[in-house]
Amino acid sequence: MSKFYRYILYSLSTNRFYVGHTGEIIEERVRKHNSNHKGYTGKAQDWEIAYLETYATKEAAYARERTIKSWKSRLRIEALIAGT
Repeated sequence: MSKFYRYILYSLSTNRFYVGHTGEIIEERVRKHNSNHKGYTGKAQDWEIAYLETYATKEAAYARERTIKSWKSRLRIEALIAGT
């Protein structure tokens, strides 16, 4: 059975969060975010997992990602991470 992850990364250097999902091994996905590439996460190489959820399907992980992104609220993301 495959695992899919919905994750929130945090970069201290940019003081920003990034919300994503993947079916890859999570450590490999974070390594790719920290590589020098074009795109939102390419601006920093210090991304760390701040929060992680596991799902049985890609669709469920992606749906949760869309929900969190729809919040457009750093405070709500910080509350989720803090467990409040």
